[in-house]
Amino acid sequence: MKTALITGATAGIGQACAHILAKNGFNIIITGRRAERLAEAAQELHTTYGVQVHTLCFDVRDRQQTFDAIASLPPQWQSINLLVNNAGLAMGLASFEEGNMDHWDTMVDTNIKGLLYVSKAVVPLMIKHQTGHIINISSIAGKEVYAMGNVYCATKHAVDALTRSMRLDLSKFPIKVSMVCPGAVETEFSIVRFEGDVERAKKVYHGFENLVADDIADAVWYIASRPPHVNINDIVVMPTAQPMAGVIHRKN
Repeated sequence: MKTALITGATAGIGQACAHILAKNGFNIIITGRRAERLAEAAQELHTTYGVQVHTLCFDVRDRQQTFDAIASLPPQWQSINLLVNNAGLAMGLASFEEGNMDHWDTMVDTNIKGLLYVSKAVVPLMIKHQTGHIINISSIAGKEVYAMGNVYCATKHAVDALTRSMRLDLSKFPIKVSMVCPGAVETEFSIVRFEGDVERAKKVYHGFENLVADDIADAVWYIASRPPHVNINDIVVMPTAQPMAGVIHRKN
């Protein structure tokens, strides 16, 4: 059986990816910052799909925590076939001159440095086994920019560049590197962005049919299920009502 490691797997896209991969026979390593949620998610995956599940509780923003967590994997869990770099977030929605620099730091530390730390810790395990696949969850904000998205867009543009660079560097092993770029997906994303303001978060998805986490997990599974000689470099997934970043056609 293959093994997949998914960051930020206690909710939203990460959780949906864990389910679709477990359903298709992967043993699962799930990571997150909330130990109780990890335990609940692990039990659900094992009970539902009969796969083995290992949990790692750490913050991807912390370099030492990240490397210590990956190093703690028992030998039977070190053959990682698939890494889904899902952990990421947006904080705030403000014009650049009014931006909160603490929000900026959190986005840079999570979306860029967190992806780098996890990948740097896992890639040697893939190189050792001369196989592997990394799927980075980016955003339409990594392809386009939108008003008041400044630093979040910048971090996701960095994910786009890193994905392409990693693909160049790692193809010789051979390790595949792919990316999924979603548009508006209703998860905890906007609740986190607006620091727990549920009512404001709901307004983001009002008046149109948004994507859901399972839509993105479907794309991840499509990429992961291709034969060894096929790599899907990049998939952009948008709601029909959202033709580009920052433009959504609402019914009312």
